[in-house]
Amino acid sequence: MKREHNLRESSTGEGGSSSMTMKEEAAGVDELLVVLGYKVRSSDMADVAHKLEQLEMVLGGDGVSNLSDETVHYNPSDLSGWVESMLSDLDPTRTQGKPDSEYDLRAIPGSAVYPREEHVSRRSKRTRVESEMSTTRSVVVMDSQETGVRLVHALLACAEAVQKNNLKLADALVKHVGLLATSQAGAMRKVATYFAEGLARRIYRIYPRDDDVALSDTLQIHFYESCPYLKFAHFTANQAILEAFASADKVHVIDLGLNHGLQWPALIQALAVRPNGPPDFRLTGIGSSLTEIQEVGWKLGQLASTIGVNFEFKSIALNNLSDLKPEMLDIRPGLEFIAVNSVFELHRLLAQPGSIDKFISTIRSIRPDIMTVVEQEANHNGTVFVERFTESLHYYSSLFDSLEGPLSQDRVMSELFLGRQILNLVACEGEDRVERHETLNQWRNRFGSGGFKPVNIGSNAYKQASMLLALHAGANGYNVEENDGCLLLGWQTRPLIATSAWRINRVE
Repeated sequence: MKREHNLRESSTGEGGSSSMTMKEEAAGVDELLVVLGYKVRSSDMADVAHKLEQLEMVLGGDGVSNLSDETVHYNPSDLSGWVESMLSDLDPTRTQGKPDSEYDLRAIPGSAVYPREEHVSRRSKRTRVESEMSTTRSVVVMDSQETGVRLVHALLACAEAVQKNNLKLADALVKHVGLLATSQAGAMRKVATYFAEGLARRIYRIYPRDDDVALSDTLQIHFYESCPYLKFAHFTANQAILEAFASADKVHVIDLGLNHGLQWPALIQALAVRPNGPPDFRLTGIGSSLTEIQEVGWKLGQLASTIGVNFEFKSIALNNLSDLKPEMLDIRPGLEFIAVNSVFELHRLLAQPGSIDKFISTIRSIRPDIMTVVEQEANHNGTVFVERFTESLHYYSSLFDSLEGPLSQDRVMSELFLGRQILNLVACEGEDRVERHETLNQWRNRFGSGGFKPVNIGSNAYKQASMLLALHAGANGYNVEENDGCLLLGWQTRPLIATSAWRINRVE
């Protein structure tokens, strides 16, 4: 699948370092900041950090009243010079030209960073400082577009400093990000605030905890209600399962992450109206709390009984899916159709070396007729922190942009749900960093090497998913894409989640 990157490749990785001129290298310019568009000599890094600390103190205190009226500030590539000009009384005679950005900022969703053309005229006023009559304090009014550019640069520069373990510079930059974020509105402000908090937690070693399972499940319900991502995931996975066992008399579905069981009422109702009559339906639910799993199973049993579906439920409590063993599942080979289902669960196994391979081997040993997998379509599991940070910044910018709309409890809680993911992804490392999303192509390689082959979900599921999406309030901007038998849901031009289906490759 053709992927679109939100930053030019020269901004990260090999492309950026190769763009340095011989003159810059000879001058000792810091290599990591050059790829972000800043020209700072390595010998000047400490001085720049000190100036940024002074700048934060000036902007945060009464020093802001000393700034000259109608003074314009830009963010040139000379980071040291820019900070110096902010610390001085803002020379009004300096060059007014706006520098070209090193990034294709139009790739960031929404209009907070790079407004669409129809919004540019309304935000074309330059940054200025307006004195309030009869007061001793000035109000700083910043141009949203330009400040958004500076905000993205500051976030990436801070991530670079963290990667180099230059914590003094990182500390100054993360404070500056907080100041810039306050001038933004909508999705960009929320995204920047979460990423800044993640960087701050990493710098100060105050790591987030993700051990409140009940809170996570509650937030996920709000996420389910506020946007179509989980509904799409459940619908496409159910459709693949239904088509696979169209004529089976006994069905056993193993749900690797039952949570509140939101996926299964729709499947049970579909089974009830099957033309050749409903099959016997056995569901094994896996989760962390046995009591909660059993409560969900009881509710599903009540629904099945009401509409005439023969239902059996088994609950399994596990702290980690890698602990799953075939004998726990009470498999009845040859007597029932077996389906394994995972929605946003498998990427967590990547936090522990060898766990994903162990899990795939376990699933292969029970020989399911189909396995459905839904995962985020993003590469957040790379070894280079800055590349991971950049990719996740663009990914979550798209997600938050898609959530923009009337204020509601579901929306606020959904943003908190995504924000917790950002904090884990940015602040944590090792086994504590569980948000390790990978792309569809990466999962294809994993399952292919593990003895599975893809199952085409089919055009019928694509059409129905598109129709379902059209019924969602505010569906404009969402799109469904078919990719080699898999279905992806995206916002604007960026795919965000992917549904795939697999079965054992019996040619061995």
